[in-house]
Amino acid sequence: MNEQSHYSLPGTLQDHLRQRLRDGRFVMTAELTPPPSSEAGPLLRRAAALKGLADAVNVTDGAGARAHMGALAAAALLINAGVEPILQITCRDKNRIALQSELMGAAALGIRNVLLLTGDDPKAGDQPDTKPVFDIDSKTLIETARRLRDEGTLPSGRKVEGKCDFFIGAADMPIDPPPGWQPKGLLGKIESGAQFAQTQFCMDIGIVRRYVAALEAAGITRQLSLLIGVNPLRSAKSARWMKKHLYGTIIPDAFIARLEQAADPAREGLAICVDLIAELATIAGVAGVHIMAPGNDAAIPEVIRLAKARVQRAG
Repeated sequence: MNEQSHYSLPGTLQDHLRQRLRDGRFVMTAELTPPPSSEAGPLLRRAAALKGLADAVNVTDGAGARAHMGALAAAALLINAGVEPILQITCRDKNRIALQSELMGAAALGIRNVLLLTGDDPKAGDQPDTKPVFDIDSKTLIETARRLRDEGTLPSGRKVEGKCDFFIGAADMPIDPPPGWQPKGLLGKIESGAQFAQTQFCMDIGIVRRYVAALEAAGITRQLSLLIGVNPLRSAKSARWMKKHLYGTIIPDAFIARLEQAADPAREGLAICVDLIAELATIAGVAGVHIMAPGNDAAIPEVIRLAKARVQRAG
């Protein structure tokens, strides 16, 4: 039997996300929350709709502090189905030994893209008595992945066999930067090894422009690929809920008013999202978008199809 993992992606897909970002293409990633399922079918049916459309698909790790199919297993299933995953790993549920083991396992399964996060507070989930771990923070986990990739060692100094060819991502939260503001958090993640960042929802093009200008002044956009989080809003009610309950979410009141007045709010929300993506593609320093639609996954493929027709850099 050939020792090379049978989970390896075809050569054309192996580093699709990383290569397109290097080439200056405008990328579109999508988020997929694994279902609470012990069968692969439900996950693969949802992933199939994104195949050939999304440049890569995020597989969340206990999103919303709820139990789902394990992210590592889900990412491996996506690879076998020819869909390039971005494996999310959070610090919430595992100590550093388990996290290091998961990174090595991901590399063995052919997973290249990793997004390393703190994780949602368990009190926000459906089992609020869960004890969080948070043995290390996301910056330390990013540094661990970088060390595995570049030095082939664990933080203890132990040598690791094989290659961990990670493309390392971090989370970011855009703000409207006040005078004198410095993006110290993101700079720290870059110093630890982050190569791309996906952000919380930011649907205000003016704030994005000002935020990216501040990142550019700090030299960040030359070191890291920035993907702005967007959402095909379903309704005014949904948009208000997101603004209230999802920390850091930015949605202009004008968009909420449009949704309220629309005969078909979901269709209007999709149009808003596509228009926004087309505008974001014109901003130097914005490398792409990360499309998230909790409870509305079916809208993501259409958003990507329509946006690709509008965005030259996506070709």
